[in-house]
Amino acid sequence: MYGKKNVLVIAGPTASGESTFTHELVEAYENFTKLVSATTREPRLNEQHGVDYYFFTKEKFFEEVEKGTIIEHTFVPNRDAYYGTYKPDLDDKIAKDLIVIANTDPKGAAFFKREYHATTIFIRPKSLEVIEDRLRRRDTSIAEEEVQKRLVQAQDEIDEAKNRFDHVVWNTDGEFANTVFDVIEILKKEGYSIPN
Repeated sequence: MYGKKNVLVIAGPTASGESTFTHELVEAYENFTKLVSATTREPRLNEQHGVDYYFFTKEKFFEEVEKGTIIEHTFVPNRDAYYGTYKPDLDDKIAKDLIVIANTDPKGAAFFKREYHATTIFIRPKSLEVIEDRLRRRDTSIAEEEVQKRLVQAQDEIDEAKNRFDHVVWNTDGEFANTVFDVIEILKKEGYSIPN
């Protein structure tokens, strides 16, 4: 029998809203926190090491993998960057009895399910058109080629998610509050500690 539920996976294709969901849960419940991942990509403006990501060079990233402090990782070709789970961050938050939300891909979701008994939730937009619209609104200077590349990747992720996640939740524009409510109901049924 597993112990307490301390890890939750919320995933989704680009522009699906998984980061927004994560932010909402962390803001609403003091016992929820976000897993800070390790990455080899360059920091964006105002991003801080240890707050947004743990930023490593590729060489240092793989030193951490060898040491066992990055316990699972993946390569994202269109960003030419590695992303991984930084164990010290995860262990520290679990030790504080927090529920740690990981935003990861299907491979990472399977890892957390197997190793941490995590419930895995996939946030799915109603259509690729919705994703396209959100991408263009989020970055008005985005290149057409980049939009098409991300849409193909999003479709692949949606197809792959069908049999790889415990729950698929539809994120419809204008119904965000209802979708958050649906996620919270899932978490209660799955045995997570949700403060009243």
